[in-house]
Amino acid sequence: MRGRTPEDIRLLDLLDPVAEAAGYEIVRLRLMGGGVRRLQIMAERPDPEGGPGRMEIEDCTILARAVSEVLDAADPIPDEYNLEVSSPGIDRPLTRLKDFQAYEGLEAKIELDRPADGGRKRFRGLIAGVEGSDVLVDLEDEEETAVVPFAWIADAKLVLNDELMKRGAAEREARLAEQTQPDPESDDRT
Repeated sequence: MRGRTPEDIRLLDLLDPVAEAAGYEIVRLRLMGGGVRRLQIMAERPDPEGGPGRMEIEDCTILARAVSEVLDAADPIPDEYNLEVSSPGIDRPLTRLKDFQAYEGLEAKIELDRPADGGRKRFRGLIAGVEGSDVLVDLEDEEETAVVPFAWIADAKLVLNDELMKRGAAEREARLAEQTQPDPESDDRT
């Protein structure tokens, strides 16, 4: 799910160690288009507590430089391409099992690569957690929690709604408060 095509997977194998060495995790990688192609990398800093990571503009620049060096040396893409490094965004894709843990309680759209019980391939509901290698989803108008094998998920993303916006605003506020705290190591006395 982090990569869709065999070419995406090869690029992930090449670039995951580069991202990790620079202090980031690749959330999703896509090589798209014909003509001048676009290599899109969504990444974030890992959160030590396993929650959602952060990605600032400076982080995108650092990762883009690190990735560019390796891509220039290895030359794995024979065609001309543009590199785009970004954060996953507020209505981010859910590509790893830990994403479903971090965003428990929020609404998501999930598409499977095969029909589940009842013939459904698309689900929308609240993420109810993770159990082993399964994702639990409380579906709209359903009493029972759906158990979806993570391996069957072809695409998943958070739904942009009021709850997600509130959570994003709270995270931004906490980040700003953290940035404006005085450094306890510095001594303001002169």
